[in-house]
Amino acid sequence: MAASSAPTLAELLEGVITNGLTYRDAGVDVDAGNALVDRIKADTASTNRAGSLGAIGGFGGLFDPKAAGYVDPLLVAATDGVGTKLTLAADVGRHDTVGQDLVAMCVNDLIVQGAEPLFFLDYFATGALSVDQAAAVVSGIAEGCRQSGCALIGGETAEMPGLYRPGEYDLAGFSVGAVERDGLLPRSDAIRPGDRILGIASSGIHSNGFSLVRRIVERSGADLAAPAPWDPAVSLGESLLTPTRIYVRNLLATIKLGSISALAHITGGGLTENIPRVLPDGLGVHLDTASWDLPPVFGWLMREGGVAAAEMARTFNCGIGMIAVVPAAEAEKVIAFLTYKGEGVHDIGEVVEDAEGAVVIAGLDRWQG
Repeated sequence: MAASSAPTLAELLEGVITNGLTYRDAGVDVDAGNALVDRIKADTASTNRAGSLGAIGGFGGLFDPKAAGYVDPLLVAATDGVGTKLTLAADVGRHDTVGQDLVAMCVNDLIVQGAEPLFFLDYFATGALSVDQAAAVVSGIAEGCRQSGCALIGGETAEMPGLYRPGEYDLAGFSVGAVERDGLLPRSDAIRPGDRILGIASSGIHSNGFSLVRRIVERSGADLAAPAPWDPAVSLGESLLTPTRIYVRNLLATIKLGSISALAHITGGGLTENIPRVLPDGLGVHLDTASWDLPPVFGWLMREGGVAAAEMARTFNCGIGMIAVVPAAEAEKVIAFLTYKGEGVHDIGEVVEDAEGAVVIAGLDRWQG
């Protein structure tokens, strides 16, 4: 009886290829990831700036602070996400604005320290990669980077089947900025009772409080596709998705005036929780709602959700996306300069002595109508 010959390597490989599983069978499409990289190359290239090195697609992004003009810089890092605003984006079917939100939430935190954003990286996680959806998100990220003058030097796209439902995704962003050592904010030793609090207008809700926003929309029975009650030119859903305003370029220019002692980005925690973060011990703030108009979107949220004014002030920006602390003698100059730059600015209050460091807001009853 003739001995049977052992299978060749080619035969063994054929069996594996014919009968074995592939990564795509497990739900991960490497080809789609490669296609996404190709789609977004133009967007990422459009964000290049002095100091950018290399191209997207490598194992790491490179940046040269010396080429960006810094002599003795401190590096400042920030990371954030967009939160449940992503769920609203999915409900509306629009994904090109949340990328700007992602960048804004990071770079607006950097400018609070006086830092110029240098570069940005993103993390996009989903169950099954849709190249069109992801490319729309990245286009928004690139727009945010262009607005803030930082380079999109890399990121990560993760497909994780079973962790996300079809069409779902999550976003995180990471940004690094630089500030010369003697330009770091806040300048706590310069802040005094009587200093003015300047409020810089928001573009809308920005990217905080959307779990409450979505609950209010659900409770009201409002149709996201219907005209927004405060702006019939756009749908309710599109208006709620208005991207976060990026303040970087205008504030970098304003900081050079030498008049700003502190900045505070009004994000989660609203007016009452964010302003104390940049004040020295023993100082608080008195604000007056008569100093600015509550944007109609916030009034609608209050009415439809039965939300108390104090809860609004500690949840939302209520029309003030950034505040600046300036000496009283410098307030008019700073207001005039920011207005010239295209920002809406209001003198909304003052720094006061307060052992608790509280933010006291007068006239909250005005918001209740």
